[in-house]
Amino acid sequence: MSPPSQFSSLHKDIAWSILARVPKRLYPILACVSKNLLSLVRSPEIHKIRSFLGKDSVYICFMHIGSLLAKTLSNKDGVGHTLHWFTLRRTETNPSEENQLVSVNDLTFPDHAEPKPSIIACGPEIFFISGSYVPSSTVWIFDSRTGEFRRGPSMNVRRSFKSVGFVGSKIYVVGGYLKDEIHQAESFDLKTQTWEPAAPPSPNQERLAFASPTVSLDRKVCGLMYVAAITICYDPRDGSCEVFDLPKDRWWETGVCVMDNVLYVYYVRFGLMWYDTGMKLWRVVNGLDDMKKVRSVAMAEYYGKMAFLWKDFAFVGCATEEVWCRMIGLERSEEGIKGTAEPAQLMGSVPRGYMLQHCLSVSE
Repeated sequence: MSPPSQFSSLHKDIAWSILARVPKRLYPILACVSKNLLSLVRSPEIHKIRSFLGKDSVYICFMHIGSLLAKTLSNKDGVGHTLHWFTLRRTETNPSEENQLVSVNDLTFPDHAEPKPSIIACGPEIFFISGSYVPSSTVWIFDSRTGEFRRGPSMNVRRSFKSVGFVGSKIYVVGGYLKDEIHQAESFDLKTQTWEPAAPPSPNQERLAFASPTVSLDRKVCGLMYVAAITICYDPRDGSCEVFDLPKDRWWETGVCVMDNVLYVYYVRFGLMWYDTGMKLWRVVNGLDDMKKVRSVAMAEYYGKMAFLWKDFAFVGCATEEVWCRMIGLERSEEGIKGTAEPAQLMGSVPRGYMLQHCLSVSE
């Protein structure tokens, strides 16, 4: 009897208990093994078990707009680009119900000369890949389990603006280096901890290096471009690139996430939308008519649901802004995707002028 059949013979409660302890980044691979494993890893029960085990969290990053402006005008190194990190976690007293927004004091990026690193979460680790305005090959890794930074292996070449995505067990960095074709893209293997050249992207797709944010969809690295209102998806298998339009409305860098291989983007005018890859068009998530129209938004997967966070003033002229959260369950059918939003929860407050920069799902 093959291994998948042996696993299928287990009682569901035992299978969920085992799979809940498997690193979440391996779930997409397990889902490809059999329909039974696909059903198990997408079951709400497995997320309940992970919740009680405290396996997942969401890391939210703010940058103070006033400090950023002062940094830009003075052109001096200092605290102008300081990022302020918080984490969304289940409370220890009632891990199945309440969430807490907790400041992460030990997450201070060591490279003070790098104003805007590319940031991506891989399992319990957060990678900070330097190279924005000034080319760099430096990589720093933050371990959420220990709360410590370590220097990671440097990229093969120094890059500036670039797109970064996580596909399979590799981090792909695309663009930011135009001196030769072979180094237009490279990948970092999490198993061997080494960098190697990746398939160069299709010609005339240099715009991918300037996309923000970047997500992983259909085993591709997809960069969203606000100005051009397009998404460019790079396939690391052969370097081919696919382009599709974005709705022409304002969206924010943190109002983007991928869940169960579906791309979601939040728009002020349209609300929460998803991209139907089969029909190649954008569709509105149904059932969320009571959602408040907000502008400063962050989204990430959290125990099988979407954590939808936003900022709002308690009253006009207030020196702080409130941070709110609604958990949204998403269910797909032949008619589309329906969202079910839980009541809004006040998570805390931040000083006025804090701008959402990153929202990452971190899991063991």
